[in-house]
Amino acid sequence: MKKTKKNRLESAGWRVGDAAEFLDLTDEEVAFVELKLALADYLREIRRQHGWTQSQVARRLKSSQSRVAKMEAADASVSLDLLVKSLLALGATRREVGGVIARAA
Repeated sequence: MKKTKKNRLESAGWRVGDAAEFLDLTDEEVAFVELKLALADYLREIRRQHGWTQSQVARRLKSSQSRVAKMEAADASVSLDLLVKSLLALGATRREVGGVIARAA
């Protein structure tokens, strides 16, 4: 957010912060969310690089299109375990997955 807009909102009585502050997340929770989002983004990136649809990815993973959509959205029902296993099943290397994790840190 631009500083001028932030100042204008604050002077009007609004409190301005980020999602972590609003949700009262701990540093560990913030790190977890950022890691999950990074892995979900990488799954979407791999799918798009190969020109696959969510349905095609679902067939490769023996899952459903709606589950792949939830994975790409980092839905709360999706575990880190599922994201990592799916990335590896789609051809990502351990080094690539590790790189995603390192960049999210």
